Amino acid sequence: MLVSCAFTPTLATPDHITLAERLGYQRAWCYDSPALYCDVWMTLAAAAQRTVAIGLGPGVLVPHLRHPMTNAAAVATLEALAPGRVAVAVGTGFTATGALGHRPMPWEQVIAYVKAMRALLQGEDVMWDGRLTRMLHPIGVVPPRPMDVPFIVAASGPKGVAAARGLGAGIFLGPRPVAVEGFTQAAALITGTVLEPGEDPAGERVMAAAGHGAAVWLHACYERPDALARVPRGLEWKAMVDDLPAATRHLLLHELHHTGVNERDLPFVSDELLARYTYTAVTLQQRLTHLAQLGVTEVVYQPAGPDIPRELEVFVATFMQWAHDRTAVVEGE
Repeated sequence: MLVSCAFTPTLATPDHITLAERLGYQRAWCYDSPALYCDVWMTLAAAAQRTVAIGLGPGVLVPHLRHPMTNAAAVATLEALAPGRVAVAVGTGFTATGALGHRPMPWEQVIAYVKAMRALLQGEDVMWDGRLTRMLHPIGVVPPRPMDVPFIVAASGPKGVAAARGLGAGIFLGPRPVAVEGFTQAAALITGTVLEPGEDPAGERVMAAAGHGAAVWLHACYERPDALARVPRGLEWKAMVDDLPAATRHLLLHELHHTGVNERDLPFVSDELLARYTYTAVTLQQRLTHLAQLGVTEVVYQPAGPDIPRELEVFVATFMQWAHDRTAVVEGE
Protein backbone atom coordinates (compact mmCIF):
# COMPACT_ATOMS: atom_id res chain seq x y z
CA MET A 1 0.00 0.00 0.00
CA LEU A 2 1.32 3.43 -0.97
CA VAL A 3 1.30 6.42 1.35
CA SER A 4 0.19 9.75 -0.09
CA CYS A 5 -0.97 13.07 1.28
CA ALA A 6 -3.68 15.60 0.50
CA PHE A 7 -3.83 19.34 1.10
CA THR A 8 -6.28 22.19 1.22
CA PRO A 9 -4.15 24.45 -1.00
CA THR A 10 -2.59 27.47 0.69
CA LEU A 11 0.42 29.60 -0.17
CA ALA A 12 2.50 27.26 2.02
CA THR A 13 1.35 24.06 0.31
CA PRO A 14 4.16 23.86 -2.30
CA ASP A 15 6.67 23.88 0.57
CA HIS A 16 4.65 21.24 2.40
CA ILE A 17 4.63 19.05 -0.72
CA THR A 18 8.41 19.48 -0.97
CA LEU A 19 8.68 18.25 2.62
CA ALA A 20 6.31 15.38 1.89
CA GLU A 21 8.58 14.24 -0.92
CA ARG A 22 11.59 14.23 1.43
CA LEU A 23 9.61 12.26 4.01
CA GLY A 24 8.71 9.53 1.53
CA TYR A 25 5.13 10.33 0.53
CA GLN A 26 4.54 9.04 -2.97
CA ARG A 27 1.81 11.38 -4.16
CA ALA A 28 0.34 14.74 -3.16
CA TRP A 29 -3.28 15.52 -3.94
CA CYS A 30 -4.67 19.06 -3.72
CA TYR A 31 -8.33 19.83 -3.16
CA ASP A 32 -10.18 21.86 -5.78
CA SER A 33 -12.55 24.20 -3.93
CA PRO A 34 -12.15 27.73 -5.34
CA ALA A 35 -14.44 29.34 -2.75
CA LEU A 36 -12.26 28.07 0.09
CA TYR A 37 -8.66 27.49 -0.97
CA CYS A 38 -5.90 28.71 -3.27
CA ASP A 39 -6.13 27.71 -6.92
CA VAL A 40 -5.40 24.01 -7.31
CA TRP A 41 -3.52 24.23 -10.61
CA MET A 42 -1.27 27.13 -9.60
CA THR A 43 -0.45 25.29 -6.36
CA LEU A 44 0.41 22.07 -8.18
CA ALA A 45 2.52 23.94 -10.76
CA ALA A 46 4.52 25.61 -8.00
CA ALA A 47 5.00 22.23 -6.30
CA ALA A 48 6.08 20.64 -9.59
CA GLN A 49 8.92 23.13 -9.93
CA ARG A 50 10.19 22.38 -6.40
CA THR A 51 10.05 18.58 -6.54
CA VAL A 52 11.50 15.77 -8.64
CA ALA A 53 9.70 12.52 -7.84
CA ILE A 54 6.47 12.89 -5.88
CA GLY A 55 3.25 12.34 -7.82
CA LEU A 56 0.95 15.33 -8.19
CA GLY A 57 -2.71 15.73 -8.94
CA PRO A 58 -5.96 17.57 -8.28
CA GLY A 59 -8.24 15.66 -5.95
CA VAL A 60 -10.90 16.12 -6.84
CA LEU A 61 -11.87 18.15 -9.87
CA VAL A 62 -15.56 19.02 -10.07
CA PRO A 63 -16.73 19.16 -13.70
CA HIS A 64 -19.17 22.05 -13.49
CA LEU A 65 -16.42 24.43 -12.34
CA ARG A 66 -14.58 24.47 -15.68
CA HIS A 67 -14.95 23.59 -19.35
CA PRO A 68 -13.21 20.25 -20.03
CA MET A 69 -10.76 22.03 -22.33
CA THR A 70 -9.68 24.28 -19.45
CA ASN A 71 -8.85 21.29 -17.27
CA ALA A 72 -7.30 19.34 -20.15
CA ALA A 73 -4.94 22.25 -20.84
CA ALA A 74 -4.11 22.44 -17.13
CA VAL A 75 -3.38 18.70 -17.00
CA ALA A 76 -1.14 19.02 -20.05
CA THR A 77 0.72 21.97 -18.52
CA LEU A 78 1.31 20.09 -15.27
CA GLU A 79 2.44 17.03 -17.23
CA ALA A 80 4.99 19.23 -18.99
CA LEU A 81 6.29 20.46 -15.62
CA ALA A 82 6.22 17.04 -13.94
CA PRO A 83 6.46 14.37 -16.66
CA GLY A 84 5.01 11.03 -15.65
CA ARG A 85 3.99 12.26 -12.21
CA VAL A 86 0.45 13.47 -12.88
CA ALA A 87 -2.85 11.79 -11.97
CA VAL A 88 -6.33 13.32 -11.99
CA ALA A 89 -9.17 12.61 -9.57
CA VAL A 90 -12.72 13.68 -10.51
CA GLY A 91 -15.94 13.64 -8.52
CA THR A 92 -19.48 14.96 -8.28
CA GLY A 93 -18.57 17.71 -5.81
CA PHE A 94 -19.18 18.12 -2.09
CA THR A 95 -17.25 21.09 -0.72
CA ALA A 96 -16.63 22.78 -4.06
CA THR A 97 -20.28 22.70 -5.07
CA GLY A 98 -21.76 23.14 -1.60
CA ALA A 99 -19.78 26.29 -0.94
CA LEU A 100 -21.28 27.72 -4.13
CA GLY A 101 -24.80 26.79 -3.10
CA HIS A 102 -25.18 23.87 -5.51
CA ARG A 103 -25.81 20.17 -5.10
CA PRO A 104 -23.45 17.43 -6.33
CA MET A 105 -23.56 16.67 -10.04
CA PRO A 106 -25.36 13.65 -11.51
CA TRP A 107 -22.99 10.79 -12.24
CA GLU A 108 -23.87 10.68 -15.92
CA GLN A 109 -22.51 14.21 -16.28
CA VAL A 110 -19.31 13.30 -14.47
CA ILE A 111 -18.83 10.27 -16.73
CA ALA A 112 -19.32 12.38 -19.85
CA TYR A 113 -16.83 14.93 -18.56
CA VAL A 114 -14.13 12.37 -17.82
CA LYS A 115 -14.59 10.84 -21.25
CA ALA A 116 -14.27 14.27 -22.85
CA MET A 117 -11.10 15.16 -20.94
CA ARG A 118 -9.52 11.81 -21.75
CA ALA A 119 -10.36 12.17 -25.43
CA LEU A 120 -8.92 15.68 -25.58
CA LEU A 121 -5.68 14.50 -23.97
CA GLN A 122 -5.55 11.71 -26.56
CA GLY A 123 -5.70 14.31 -29.33
CA GLU A 124 -9.26 13.51 -30.38
CA ASP A 125 -12.05 15.84 -31.40
CA VAL A 126 -14.76 16.24 -28.77
CA MET A 127 -18.30 17.56 -29.09
CA TRP A 128 -19.10 19.74 -26.07
CA ASP A 129 -21.93 22.21 -25.58
CA GLY A 130 -22.94 21.58 -29.19
CA ARG A 131 -19.57 22.62 -30.58
CA LEU A 132 -16.55 20.63 -31.75
CA THR A 133 -13.41 21.20 -29.73
CA ARG A 134 -9.82 19.95 -29.97
CA MET A 135 -6.50 20.66 -28.25
CA LEU A 136 -4.84 22.89 -30.83
CA HIS A 137 -1.62 23.35 -28.84
CA PRO A 138 1.44 22.97 -31.10
CA ILE A 139 4.40 20.81 -30.14
CA GLY A 140 6.52 22.61 -27.58
CA VAL A 141 3.59 24.35 -25.90
CA VAL A 142 2.42 21.24 -24.05
CA PRO A 143 3.49 17.59 -24.45
CA PRO A 144 2.34 15.96 -27.68
CA ARG A 145 -0.84 13.98 -27.71
CA PRO A 146 -1.72 11.31 -26.75
CA MET A 147 -1.15 11.88 -23.03
CA ASP A 148 -2.02 8.83 -20.95
CA VAL A 149 -2.70 10.40 -17.58
CA PRO A 150 -4.34 8.14 -14.96
CA PHE A 151 -7.86 9.13 -13.92
CA ILE A 152 -9.42 8.29 -10.55
CA VAL A 153 -13.07 8.68 -9.59
CA ALA A 154 -14.03 9.86 -6.10
CA ALA A 155 -16.90 7.64 -5.03
CA SER A 156 -18.41 5.97 -1.99
CA GLY A 157 -21.85 4.77 -3.07
CA PRO A 158 -22.81 2.14 -5.65
CA LYS A 159 -23.43 4.65 -8.48
CA GLY A 160 -19.98 6.15 -8.09
CA VAL A 161 -18.31 2.75 -7.87
CA ALA A 162 -20.16 1.70 -11.03
CA ALA A 163 -19.03 4.90 -12.76
CA ALA A 164 -15.40 4.21 -11.88
CA ARG A 165 -15.67 0.65 -13.15
CA GLY A 166 -17.35 1.74 -16.37
CA LEU A 167 -14.60 4.27 -17.03
CA GLY A 168 -11.86 1.78 -16.22
CA ALA A 169 -10.56 4.31 -13.71
CA GLY A 170 -9.18 4.02 -10.23
CA ILE A 171 -11.35 4.83 -7.22
CA PHE A 172 -10.88 7.40 -4.44
CA LEU A 173 -12.78 6.45 -1.30
CA GLY A 174 -13.76 8.69 1.58
CA PRO A 175 -12.76 8.42 5.26
CA ARG A 176 -15.25 5.54 5.87
CA PRO A 177 -14.48 3.21 2.94
CA VAL A 178 -16.12 -0.10 2.14
CA ALA A 179 -14.52 -3.15 0.55
CA VAL A 180 -13.61 -2.71 -3.10
CA GLU A 181 -12.72 -5.37 -5.65
CA GLY A 182 -11.42 -5.27 -9.16
CA PHE A 183 -9.61 -1.90 -8.93
CA THR A 184 -5.88 -1.74 -9.53
CA GLN A 185 -5.86 1.65 -7.81
CA ALA A 186 -8.04 2.27 -4.76
CA ALA A 187 -7.16 5.27 -2.61
CA ALA A 188 -8.69 6.05 0.79
CA LEU A 189 -8.57 9.33 2.70
CA ILE A 190 -7.54 9.59 6.36
CA THR A 191 -7.97 12.81 8.35
CA GLY A 192 -7.06 13.56 11.94
CA THR A 193 -3.91 13.45 14.03
CA VAL A 194 -1.59 10.93 15.67
CA LEU A 195 -1.37 11.55 19.41
CA GLU A 196 1.84 11.96 21.33
CA PRO A 197 2.34 9.34 24.06
CA GLY A 198 0.10 10.29 26.98
CA GLU A 199 -1.42 13.27 25.16
CA ASP A 200 -4.92 14.46 26.09
CA PRO A 201 -7.11 13.34 23.15
CA ALA A 202 -9.36 16.36 23.72
CA GLY A 203 -6.56 18.89 24.12
CA GLU A 204 -6.07 22.17 22.29
CA ARG A 205 -3.49 20.80 19.84
CA VAL A 206 -5.69 17.84 19.01
CA MET A 207 -8.70 20.04 18.33
CA ALA A 208 -6.60 22.22 16.02
CA ALA A 209 -5.19 19.23 14.13
CA ALA A 210 -8.20 16.88 14.08
CA GLY A 211 -11.31 18.97 14.72
CA HIS A 212 -11.71 19.64 11.01
CA GLY A 213 -12.43 15.95 10.43
CA ALA A 214 -15.21 15.95 12.99
CA ALA A 215 -16.70 19.15 11.56
CA VAL A 216 -16.61 17.77 8.01
CA TRP A 217 -18.45 14.68 9.23
CA LEU A 218 -21.23 16.92 10.55
CA HIS A 219 -21.35 18.79 7.24
CA ALA A 220 -21.48 15.55 5.26
CA CYS A 221 -24.37 14.27 7.38
CA TYR A 222 -26.43 17.47 7.25
CA GLU A 223 -29.08 15.78 5.14
CA ARG A 224 -28.85 12.48 7.06
CA PRO A 225 -30.62 12.93 10.40
CA ASP A 226 -30.30 9.19 11.05
CA ALA A 227 -26.51 9.54 11.16
CA LEU A 228 -26.61 12.76 13.18
CA ALA A 229 -28.87 11.10 15.74
CA ARG A 230 -26.05 8.68 16.59
CA VAL A 231 -23.71 11.36 17.96
CA PRO A 232 -24.22 13.64 20.95
CA ARG A 233 -26.13 16.80 20.01
CA GLY A 234 -26.05 15.90 16.32
CA LEU A 235 -29.68 16.79 15.73
CA GLU A 236 -29.24 19.95 17.79
CA TRP A 237 -26.41 20.92 15.45
CA LYS A 238 -28.69 20.35 12.45
CA ALA A 239 -31.38 22.54 14.01
CA MET A 240 -28.78 25.28 14.50
CA VAL A 241 -27.82 25.09 10.82
CA ASP A 242 -31.47 25.07 9.73
CA ASP A 243 -31.97 28.33 11.64
CA LEU A 244 -29.24 30.09 9.65
CA PRO A 245 -30.49 32.49 6.93
CA ALA A 246 -31.32 30.45 3.84
CA ALA A 247 -29.53 32.86 1.49
CA THR A 248 -26.19 32.49 3.28
CA ARG A 249 -26.53 29.05 4.91
CA HIS A 250 -24.23 27.35 2.42
CA LEU A 251 -21.56 29.99 3.02
CA LEU A 252 -21.72 29.74 6.79
CA LEU A 253 -21.86 25.95 6.76
CA HIS A 254 -18.59 25.62 4.84
CA GLU A 255 -16.48 28.15 6.75
CA LEU A 256 -13.11 26.53 7.64
CA HIS A 257 -14.21 23.34 5.86
CA HIS A 258 -11.37 20.79 6.05
CA THR A 259 -9.06 23.33 7.70
CA GLY A 260 -10.53 23.92 11.16
CA VAL A 261 -13.68 24.23 13.23
CA ASN A 262 -15.78 27.36 12.83
CA GLU A 263 -17.33 29.06 15.84
CA ARG A 264 -20.81 27.66 15.16
CA ASP A 265 -19.63 24.06 14.91
CA LEU A 266 -17.19 24.17 17.84
CA PRO A 267 -19.76 23.57 20.63
CA PHE A 268 -20.97 20.45 18.80
CA VAL A 269 -17.59 18.78 18.26
CA SER A 270 -17.83 16.48 21.26
CA ASP A 271 -14.97 14.47 22.72
CA GLU A 272 -16.70 11.37 21.34
CA LEU A 273 -16.83 12.75 17.81
CA LEU A 274 -13.29 14.12 17.98
CA ALA A 275 -12.03 10.71 19.10
CA ARG A 276 -12.94 9.30 15.67
CA TYR A 277 -10.16 11.45 14.21
CA THR A 278 -7.40 10.79 16.73
CA TYR A 279 -5.01 7.86 16.69
CA THR A 280 -2.33 6.31 18.79
CA ALA A 281 0.42 4.60 16.85
CA VAL A 282 -1.30 1.28 17.58
CA THR A 283 -4.80 2.33 16.52
CA LEU A 284 -3.52 3.96 13.33
CA GLN A 285 -1.66 0.81 12.40
CA GLN A 286 -4.84 -1.18 13.05
CA ARG A 287 -6.68 1.21 10.75
CA LEU A 288 -4.06 0.72 8.04
CA THR A 289 -4.37 -3.05 8.32
CA HIS A 290 -8.14 -2.76 7.96
CA LEU A 291 -7.79 -0.58 4.85
CA ALA A 292 -5.38 -3.07 3.31
CA GLN A 293 -7.89 -5.84 3.96
CA LEU A 294 -10.57 -3.80 2.17
CA GLY A 295 -8.41 -3.68 -0.95
CA VAL A 296 -7.07 -0.14 -0.55
CA THR A 297 -3.80 0.36 -2.45
CA GLU A 298 -3.09 3.99 -1.48
CA VAL A 299 -3.73 5.65 1.86
CA VAL A 300 -4.05 9.44 1.56
CA TYR A 301 -3.43 11.50 4.69
CA GLN A 302 -4.73 15.05 4.97
CA PRO A 303 -2.96 17.05 7.69
CA ALA A 304 -4.42 20.17 9.27
CA GLY A 305 -3.74 22.61 12.07
CA PRO A 306 -0.92 25.06 12.73
CA ASP A 307 1.94 22.52 12.40
CA ILE A 308 1.53 20.70 9.09
CA PRO A 309 5.16 19.47 9.08
CA ARG A 310 4.64 17.75 12.44
CA GLU A 311 1.48 16.04 11.20
CA LEU A 312 3.20 14.82 8.02
CA GLU A 313 6.26 13.56 9.89
CA VAL A 314 4.41 11.64 12.61
CA PHE A 315 1.89 10.06 10.24
CA VAL A 316 4.46 8.82 7.74
CA ALA A 317 6.73 7.50 10.49
CA THR A 318 3.83 5.46 11.87
CA PHE A 319 2.96 4.25 8.37
CA MET A 320 6.56 3.23 7.63
CA GLN A 321 6.77 1.27 10.86
CA TRP A 322 3.50 -0.49 9.99
CA ALA A 323 4.75 -1.29 6.48
CA HIS A 324 8.05 -2.62 7.88
CA ASP A 325 6.31 -4.82 10.44
CA ARG A 326 3.84 -6.09 7.84
CA THR A 327 6.65 -7.02 5.46
CA ALA A 328 8.52 -8.79 8.25
CA VAL A 329 5.43 -10.87 9.08
CA VAL A 330 4.88 -11.84 5.44
CA GLU A 331 8.53 -12.79 4.94
CA GLY A 332 8.46 -14.83 8.14
CA GLU A 333 5.46 -16.92 7.11
